[in-house]
Amino acid sequence: MASIADQVRRAAPAIDNVVGEYCSGYIQHISTTTGTIDVDAEMEFIQNLLINAGASDKAVQSLCSKLHEDLAPLNEAKMKAGSGAKKLEQAMVIGAQRDAVSSVGLFGAGVDIDSVGGRKVDSKVDKKKLEKAERKIQAKLEKKAMKTVQYEASKLLKEQPEEDYDSFFMSVNPLMLGASAQGKSKDIKIDSFDLYVGQGKRILSDTSLTLAYGHRYGLIGQNGIGKSTLLRALSRRELAIPKHITILHVEQEVTGDDTPALQSVLDADVWRKHLLLEQSRITSRLAEIDEQMQEIKEDDPDAEELNKVIESERNELDTVLAEVYQKLADMESEKAESRAASILAGLGFSAAQQWNPTKSFSGGWRMRLALARALFCRPDLLLLDEPSNMLDVPSITFLSHYLQSYPNTVLVVSHDRAFLNEIATDIIHQHSERLDYYKGSNFDSFYATREERQLNQKREYENQMAYRKHLQTFIDKFRYNAAKSSEAQSRIKKLEKLPVLELPEEDETLTFRFPGVEKLSPPIIQLENVTFSYDQAKRTILKDVDLSVQLDSRIALVGANGSGKTTLLKVLTGQVEPTKGMVSRNARLRIGYFAQHHVDAMDLNLSAVAWMAKNWPGKSEEEYRRHLGAFGITGTLGLQKMQLLSGGQKSRVAFACLGLSNPHILVLDEPSNHLDTAGLDALAEAINTFQGGILMVSHDVTLISRTSKQLWVCDDGTVTQYSGTIEDYKKDILAKADVAGVVQQH
Repeated sequence: MASIADQVRRAAPAIDNVVGEYCSGYIQHISTTTGTIDVDAEMEFIQNLLINAGASDKAVQSLCSKLHEDLAPLNEAKMKAGSGAKKLEQAMVIGAQRDAVSSVGLFGAGVDIDSVGGRKVDSKVDKKKLEKAERKIQAKLEKKAMKTVQYEASKLLKEQPEEDYDSFFMSVNPLMLGASAQGKSKDIKIDSFDLYVGQGKRILSDTSLTLAYGHRYGLIGQNGIGKSTLLRALSRRELAIPKHITILHVEQEVTGDDTPALQSVLDADVWRKHLLLEQSRITSRLAEIDEQMQEIKEDDPDAEELNKVIESERNELDTVLAEVYQKLADMESEKAESRAASILAGLGFSAAQQWNPTKSFSGGWRMRLALARALFCRPDLLLLDEPSNMLDVPSITFLSHYLQSYPNTVLVVSHDRAFLNEIATDIIHQHSERLDYYKGSNFDSFYATREERQLNQKREYENQMAYRKHLQTFIDKFRYNAAKSSEAQSRIKKLEKLPVLELPEEDETLTFRFPGVEKLSPPIIQLENVTFSYDQAKRTILKDVDLSVQLDSRIALVGANGSGKTTLLKVLTGQVEPTKGMVSRNARLRIGYFAQHHVDAMDLNLSAVAWMAKNWPGKSEEEYRRHLGAFGITGTLGLQKMQLLSGGQKSRVAFACLGLSNPHILVLDEPSNHLDTAGLDALAEAINTFQGGILMVSHDVTLISRTSKQLWVCDDGTVTQYSGTIEDYKKDILAKADVAGVVQQH
């Protein structure tokens, strides 16, 4: 069985090399032993060993089945060759050895394997490697106990159990009164940890995480690299974060009920709510004590003893109440309502909307509410996962302005370059199962520094390879030369001491290609005095809009959420008819529409190829796959069920579908959502080289500045052309902020 090591590595590519070598050596040993073995029990042990190390159940079962088929005939032949009694005794010895090894792996107990069965077992396994392997297995079992895999599986199935927010908050952030949390460092330093997701897939290996208190970190990396998983592990304290550091993660939207939006934000600070209840309880109890003391008669023989007991309780309550008052003062409880209202206003909630029940808001607005709750709580470590996806340009401007003066630590996952340039003090780059730190960098400086760092690493690697080749050439030439052997040995030692360098990995390069456009005579699309409302008696969404889109148009449409941007796109594409006014379209015009919630229109149980063939029939599978390849969906990705694709990959499929109808005009509603940096670069390049017209609604300032020639602002039902750039527009927004720095309803 010369290929045992290869079989193990193919079945379990994600496990540690030490565990793989140990497993291969163990299988080699039981296959060459002179005695009989219990094949079923040995395969069960190997299966448990590999699965506990992080391998896939299905692949390990397949490996064990094949090994069982190979070992069973050999074992039967050994049993027939010798006496039954002797072979039975030998099987018992090996079974005892297996149990001993299992005990070491599961319980860390010291078992002398050599003494089992009364004789020394000849083994080729390196004992130091064995000890390291068992420690690794123990660590994997502890990770299993943290339910990391179970949590990820439930997320994929969308069956996450509902958690009571207050209980979860208090379990993650226990309240510490007095000086227990004062004076302690709030820097975070986690050394040498591994992080797994799904069926033993490792996303970080032997990595250290360092977060300096008060810094704002941008966490960047390709789609599917594990950034959100790292944030979830931090938010649930699956990584060792000191208990005195409070954590809050904006991940899920607020559950809709009858609670007003403002009260929902106030209730998010569970500590404040708990302290106010405790204050009320203690105050009531002190009033009761005063009444009890007045009822005690001076001539009562037990009066002195009763007074002592009551006074002791009163002193204890006074001490706790003083701590409660101090804690409330530290969190500025008396300013809570005004601060909550200020944050809600900055995120686009009008004064009237702040008193609306949470159930009256859509999913996007509830996500804003979740963000407002997190900002209001001001945790020591604030975790944000793509916060700009749920916001419009005015709200993003407010958020970046707010975070610039945030006093605590922020860790934000974002691919919005302009947003990271404004808020980040440091960049963490997640790739190749590790974290690289760029201190004092925003996104632009990180990008420049990383290119220089990669160039230096490549130069160092090439220089070392040349030096290694030079040493090896001398060694090969003079190793067996008596006069030069000492020099050859010296060079061998030099070669062994050289550090092992790896060639820096190349960034994934994506290219989006929209098809060519046949020429049309203008006008292409013309809106004249268009007015639209969903109900004649309700608020008018669009009023007297005049807009023209031509084949050379590059228009970006911006404005607050709810101002009518998406409705305008639907009027342009003919999905809804205007209440008044006229929409003229060229008779031969074809429009490609990218919807903000494009995933809702996909059948995720189909592959990308099957879905395209169902909705745009007439091409071969090879043609569909070639078309998907033009948008980075290569290899088997186009044949997988789309529910297995990441958010960015689903967006690429949606972009690929745009080109199947050979459109003259592309209408894009928030196209940057879910795309990583490589995807955004590819999209910007594809838009700039597209020969047709572009009308785009986006919150991504960088994408707008790179692709748009005209800026139109949608505000209170009107659409007007803005004379300045997107940066000028942001400055105008900040100029309208009030004294507290709140962006007014735009």
